[in-house]
Amino acid sequence: MSLKDRLIEDMKAAMKAKEEGKVRLSVIRMVRAAIKNAEIEKGIEFDDTQVTEIIARELKMRREAMEEFAKANRPEKVEELQKEAAILMEYLPEQLTEGEIRDLAKEIIAETGAQSVKDLGKVMGAIMAKTKGRADGKVVNRIVKELLQS
Repeated sequence: MSLKDRLIEDMKAAMKAKEEGKVRLSVIRMVRAAIKNAEIEKGIEFDDTQVTEIIARELKMRREAMEEFAKANRPEKVEELQKEAAILMEYLPEQLTEGEIRDLAKEIIAETGAQSVKDLGKVMGAIMAKTKGRADGKVVNRIVKELLQS
Protein backbone atom coordinates (compact mmCIF):
# COMPACT_ATOMS: atom_id res chain seq x y z
CA MET A 1 0.00 0.00 0.00
CA SER A 2 1.42 3.37 -0.98
CA LEU A 3 1.79 6.17 1.52
CA LYS A 4 -0.95 8.18 -0.19
CA ASP A 5 -3.33 5.19 0.03
CA ARG A 6 -2.46 4.75 3.69
CA LEU A 7 -3.25 8.41 4.33
CA ILE A 8 -6.66 7.98 2.68
CA GLU A 9 -7.44 4.85 4.73
CA ASP A 10 -6.33 6.52 7.96
CA MET A 11 -8.42 9.58 7.11
CA LYS A 12 -11.50 7.39 6.70
CA ALA A 13 -10.79 5.71 10.04
CA ALA A 14 -10.34 9.10 11.74
CA MET A 15 -13.67 10.29 10.31
CA LYS A 16 -15.39 7.25 11.78
CA ALA A 17 -13.69 7.80 15.15
CA LYS A 18 -15.47 11.20 15.43
CA GLU A 19 -14.21 13.09 18.53
CA GLU A 20 -11.17 10.84 19.21
CA GLY A 21 -9.94 11.22 15.64
CA LYS A 22 -10.35 14.98 15.32
CA VAL A 23 -6.67 15.93 15.57
CA ARG A 24 -5.61 12.96 13.41
CA LEU A 25 -8.20 13.88 10.77
CA SER A 26 -7.05 17.49 10.74
CA VAL A 27 -3.37 16.52 10.37
CA ILE A 28 -4.06 13.98 7.62
CA ARG A 29 -6.19 16.46 5.68
CA MET A 30 -3.45 19.07 6.01
CA VAL A 31 -0.80 16.63 4.73
CA ARG A 32 -2.97 15.50 1.83
CA ALA A 33 -3.59 19.13 0.88
CA ALA A 34 0.16 19.87 0.98
CA ILE A 35 0.82 16.82 -1.21
CA LYS A 36 -1.90 17.79 -3.68
CA ASN A 37 -0.63 21.38 -3.88
CA ALA A 38 2.92 20.20 -4.52
CA GLU A 39 1.71 17.75 -7.19
CA ILE A 40 -0.21 20.52 -8.95
CA GLU A 41 2.80 22.83 -8.73
CA LYS A 42 5.14 20.19 -10.22
CA GLY A 43 2.52 18.78 -12.59
CA ILE A 44 3.25 15.17 -11.65
CA GLU A 45 1.86 12.38 -9.46
CA PHE A 46 4.09 11.94 -6.39
CA ASP A 47 5.57 8.61 -5.34
CA ASP A 48 6.28 7.55 -1.74
CA THR A 49 9.69 9.23 -1.69
CA GLN A 50 8.24 12.60 -2.63
CA VAL A 51 5.31 12.15 -0.22
CA THR A 52 7.81 11.39 2.55
CA GLU A 53 9.62 14.65 1.76
CA ILE A 54 6.36 16.60 2.10
CA ILE A 55 5.57 14.91 5.43
CA ALA A 56 9.11 15.62 6.68
CA ARG A 57 8.72 19.28 5.68
CA GLU A 58 5.41 19.49 7.54
CA LEU A 59 7.04 17.90 10.61
CA LYS A 60 9.88 20.41 10.45
CA MET A 61 7.37 23.27 10.39
CA ARG A 62 5.68 21.85 13.50
CA ARG A 63 9.00 21.52 15.33
CA GLU A 64 9.99 25.09 14.51
CA ALA A 65 6.58 26.35 15.62
CA MET A 66 6.91 24.39 18.88
CA GLU A 67 10.17 26.20 19.64
CA GLU A 68 8.58 29.58 18.98
CA PHE A 69 5.51 28.83 21.10
CA ALA A 70 7.74 27.54 23.91
CA LYS A 71 9.68 30.84 23.83
CA ALA A 72 6.36 32.71 23.92
CA ASN A 73 5.27 30.65 26.95
CA ARG A 74 2.29 29.05 25.18
CA PRO A 75 2.32 25.47 26.55
CA GLU A 76 -1.16 24.67 25.16
CA LYS A 77 0.02 25.34 21.59
CA VAL A 78 3.23 23.37 22.17
CA GLU A 79 1.19 20.40 23.38
CA GLU A 80 -1.12 20.64 20.35
CA LEU A 81 1.85 20.73 17.97
CA GLN A 82 3.46 17.78 19.76
CA LYS A 83 0.33 15.72 19.09
CA GLU A 84 0.41 16.73 15.42
CA ALA A 85 4.13 15.91 15.18
CA ALA A 86 3.55 12.47 16.71
CA ILE A 87 0.92 11.73 14.06
CA LEU A 88 3.24 12.88 11.26
CA MET A 89 6.07 10.70 12.63
CA GLU A 90 3.89 7.62 12.06
CA TYR A 91 4.16 8.17 8.30
CA LEU A 92 7.93 8.66 8.18
CA PRO A 93 10.54 5.90 8.08
CA GLU A 94 12.18 4.97 11.39
CA GLN A 95 14.36 7.86 12.53
CA LEU A 96 18.13 7.45 12.82
CA THR A 97 19.70 7.70 16.27
CA GLU A 98 22.38 10.30 16.98
CA GLY A 99 24.95 7.49 17.02
CA GLU A 100 23.90 6.32 13.56
CA ILE A 101 23.99 9.90 12.28
CA ARG A 102 27.46 10.38 13.80
CA ASP A 103 28.75 7.19 12.13
CA LEU A 104 27.29 8.21 8.77
CA ALA A 105 28.74 11.71 9.14
CA LYS A 106 32.23 10.33 9.87
CA GLU A 107 31.96 8.11 6.80
CA ILE A 108 30.91 11.02 4.55
CA ILE A 109 33.57 13.35 5.98
CA ALA A 110 36.19 10.72 5.08
CA GLU A 111 34.67 10.23 1.57
CA THR A 112 34.54 13.95 0.80
CA GLY A 113 37.89 14.74 2.40
CA ALA A 114 36.33 17.53 4.46
CA GLN A 115 38.86 19.23 6.78
CA SER A 116 37.06 22.10 8.50
CA VAL A 117 33.73 23.84 9.01
CA LYS A 118 34.33 25.50 5.62
CA ASP A 119 33.47 22.13 4.07
CA LEU A 120 30.14 21.94 5.93
CA GLY A 121 28.03 22.48 2.81
CA LYS A 122 29.72 19.68 0.92
CA VAL A 123 29.21 17.23 3.81
CA MET A 124 25.64 18.35 4.54
CA GLY A 125 24.62 17.90 0.89
CA ALA A 126 25.89 14.33 0.86
CA ILE A 127 24.54 13.34 4.27
CA MET A 128 21.08 14.85 3.80
CA ALA A 129 20.68 12.89 0.57
CA LYS A 130 21.31 9.68 2.53
CA THR A 131 19.15 10.57 5.55
CA LYS A 132 16.17 12.00 3.66
CA GLY A 133 13.11 11.77 5.92
CA ARG A 134 14.99 9.74 8.53
CA ALA A 135 16.77 12.51 10.45
CA ASP A 136 16.15 16.08 11.53
CA GLY A 137 18.38 18.48 9.61
CA LYS A 138 19.21 20.51 12.73
CA VAL A 139 20.50 17.42 14.53
CA VAL A 140 22.54 16.37 11.49
CA ASN A 141 23.97 19.88 11.14
CA ARG A 142 24.95 20.01 14.83
CA ILE A 143 26.71 16.61 14.66
CA VAL A 144 28.56 17.43 11.42
CA LYS A 145 29.75 20.77 12.87
CA GLU A 146 30.99 19.00 16.01
CA LEU A 147 32.92 16.47 13.95
CA LEU A 148 34.42 19.09 11.62
CA GLN A 149 35.52 21.30 14.54
CA SER A 150 37.31 18.48 16.35
